[in-house]
Amino acid sequence: MAKNEQQAVELCTRRWVREFVIELNLCPFARREWERDTIRYRLYAGHSSEDLLAVIDDECSLLDVNAHTETTMIIVPNMLQDFLDFNDFLGLCEELINSTSREGVYQVASFHPRYQFAGTEPDDAENYTNRSPYPMLHLLREASVESAIAKHPDIDAIPDNNVAMLNALGTPQLAAQLDEFLAAKS
Repeated sequence: MAKNEQQAVELCTRRWVREFVIELNLCPFARREWERDTIRYRLYAGHSSEDLLAVIDDECSLLDVNAHTETTMIIVPNMLQDFLDFNDFLGLCEELINSTSREGVYQVASFHPRYQFAGTEPDDAENYTNRSPYPMLHLLREASVESAIAKHPDIDAIPDNNVAMLNALGTPQLAAQLDEFLAAKS
């Protein structure tokens, strides 16, 4: 992947975080990190699961020693396009975190262009809470997640509010917006 293509993928992802995740308030904790510039973006343009696991391990190591970086979004544009394969890979991510004594330190949130929650239909609007322009693995510090949850006045309302808002927007609008991020990249 050429350098200009890599930059376009990262810019597309940053735009998605700002204009979709933050502006729709899908994650009420994202705005703070965006404004503090503590979100790291790492593109993995390869095709190897083993190499991607090494990238995840490298990013955990970076988080271990860099307190200013709150979280890392690992963008994977060239592999894991099939959602079931992506979902299977998440198990390998968890194994890696556990085998490197980072269980309870980091967790992986997942985003995918075809994300589908169990018990939903592929076109249900609520799937867009985790749909992104590219497959992504989001490394989160568990202590930060626990702190944010403890401070939030009604953490249990977040998923219900997201589902209601996304259903009101509707799948056609959400799909068009996601497509727009990718079109702007070109």
